[in-house]
Amino acid sequence: MRERITFVQKEGDSIEPTALKVDGNGLKGPEVKAVREDRLTFALDELPAELKALLEGVTQLHVRWVSPVAYEAVSPLLARLPPGFHLFYTPGSDASINPCPLLTKAFGLDSCSSPSDSFTTLPTDRFTHSTTHQFYQPLPSLKVFAHFARSLLCPPGSPSSCSSRLGSLTAASQLDLSYDTISHTLRLTSLWPYSPQSLSASLLSPTIRTEIGILSQTSPKTLEPHEIGISGLLTVLGQSTTPSPTLFSFPSRHRDSSSSFQAHFLPPTGLHPTLQLSISSPSPPAKSPTEETCRLHGYFTLPKTLFPDRHQLNDPLFLSSKNLTAVRYITPGIDLEAPEYVTSTWGSALLLELAPPHSSSSGNEWTAEIPLHLRYMPPSLTGYQKAEVPYPALFWACTAEEGTKFPGNPFEKDRVGYDGLFGERTVFWHLNPSPADGKLVNTVKVPVLNLEKADWVGTVTGAVVVAGFAWVVIKLLGVVVMGGKKVGEDKKKKQ
Repeated sequence: MRERITFVQKEGDSIEPTALKVDGNGLKGPEVKAVREDRLTFALDELPAELKALLEGVTQLHVRWVSPVAYEAVSPLLARLPPGFHLFYTPGSDASINPCPLLTKAFGLDSCSSPSDSFTTLPTDRFTHSTTHQFYQPLPSLKVFAHFARSLLCPPGSPSSCSSRLGSLTAASQLDLSYDTISHTLRLTSLWPYSPQSLSASLLSPTIRTEIGILSQTSPKTLEPHEIGISGLLTVLGQSTTPSPTLFSFPSRHRDSSSSFQAHFLPPTGLHPTLQLSISSPSPPAKSPTEETCRLHGYFTLPKTLFPDRHQLNDPLFLSSKNLTAVRYITPGIDLEAPEYVTSTWGSALLLELAPPHSSSSGNEWTAEIPLHLRYMPPSLTGYQKAEVPYPALFWACTAEEGTKFPGNPFEKDRVGYDGLFGERTVFWHLNPSPADGKLVNTVKVPVLNLEKADWVGTVTGAVVVAGFAWVVIKLLGVVVMGGKKVGEDKKKKQ
């Protein structure tokens, strides 16, 4: 097992090595503003038997959790997803293996039953780096997972710091679990938002190799356009008593566009709500390639309470009126009629290309509108249900120059859903979500059957049905009677 603890400050920030105290069990220093990222890497033999058996039977398994509370990201830790629990999964040769029971136990899921019932399929004919299945569920916190992780990693006799550190996962803004058959390792990565952080780190176990970095972005003149420079201090606990300076660079596919956006539903929402995106600038990132190679996209993860209508979104004139260009991906097989309570799959993913207005000014705010549709939901005592819709991920997708390669780097996050829908030379320039209330979730009030009035409605409905049936019978009898009279009259005339 290996551990890496990284404090990432903003560009230009630094700390003097003399301000840090290093011993065999940890590192201490002053408080700084930074993002903290902790990563544990496990070999298969170091994992519990239940988890090891699951991973040995899959090709890829990637869990991505994002907090519903808005947070500030720092380069190079910029990759974003809509808030909630995401699973990107490729089964192995044994398709009967079901990851849902263990994931439900670890995260407290309530809608994951099996891949065939709960998961949706992803396209694999475009790019080979995509997974084959996807699952999503809104998940507001990591309380269940923090308890699960303590039971696995902090057995009786472990130092108290082990339990307290894993308990701090409840304050994390992101969590990643990644496994693939190429590396045969499981990586657990947690990230805390940019905020005042105490430069304090300690060993989870004396047998773990722990590396600590205090880093920030730098921009030396030798950097290539697709690279990021990093400088700072590195320490390996138990091997060095003073931090060592470091300077390195690497290609990065996730960048900061320096723009922001908000998302909210236009009132009144009704059963066909419209999600409006307010975007701070129509201009592509200044450091990107030419504008012709950059396109602004929105990646939406919609729970099964809502769905997009692919037929409605195939109309070019309709899309143009909403400042949209085209649908680049939509989950196949969406049932447009089924109510929410009989829908077994998790929902749908939608990748839309947006149409920024042509403007010479980079400071002009503009809007785009996404039409959605609510499914019928179970009745309630109040006559209303709530549907929560996560913020989308907005980014400029820019194609790097021919021949540019993006090998893995120490901070790269891949398998995030939308990256599998683009080529490997695509650079993602992310827009920062900035909700007014600090929450990356919008709530829709959905009208449903009121259980308190259901008896009255049933009685009246029954009475109306009986009355209608009686009226139809009377009319039919009238037709029969009038028909009989007419036949009799015709016979008399003939005689």
